[in-house]
Amino acid sequence: MLRTSNYSLVLSLQFLLLIYDLFVNSFSELLRMAPVIQLVLFIIQDIAILFNIIIIFLMFFNTFVFQAGLVNLLFHKFKGTIVLSAAYLVLSIAFHIWVMNLRWKNSTCFVWTDGLQALFVFQRLAAVLYCYFYKRTALHLGDPRFYQDSLWLRKEFAQVRS
Repeated sequence: MLRTSNYSLVLSLQFLLLIYDLFVNSFSELLRMAPVIQLVLFIIQDIAILFNIIIIFLMFFNTFVFQAGLVNLLFHKFKGTIVLSAAYLVLSIAFHIWVMNLRWKNSTCFVWTDGLQALFVFQRLAAVLYCYFYKRTALHLGDPRFYQDSLWLRKEFAQVRS
């Protein structure tokens, strides 16, 4: 059971990781002259996204719904966040690899290929959607209905059984 004090701590950690992600997406281009610093920021950003995904799954596993065996219900309810988080992680890693490959040897040159620009747009669009859906899911998982037996859960369980 996720108690209020634990939930506040977990939620604060999730928001801190989201804020770091937003910070790197906003200001990483200002550090293109220092590729090593940019590389470190990108690696930490990818790890933060991965940690956020792990935290969401740990929160799923902690719910009464999951422990009652209604895994499909839980994943169906939050599949947009799960898919979007995975897609955003892949897009971020791909963008970071491409940027670092282009700029590592010649960081003074401002290089933007058409493909890189398209990937940049998709990665940033996915970032906005990821932040929204992730934050919404993190707040929804604070609902007490997910952590105790309720009439809503019994109805869902009855629908699955029949």
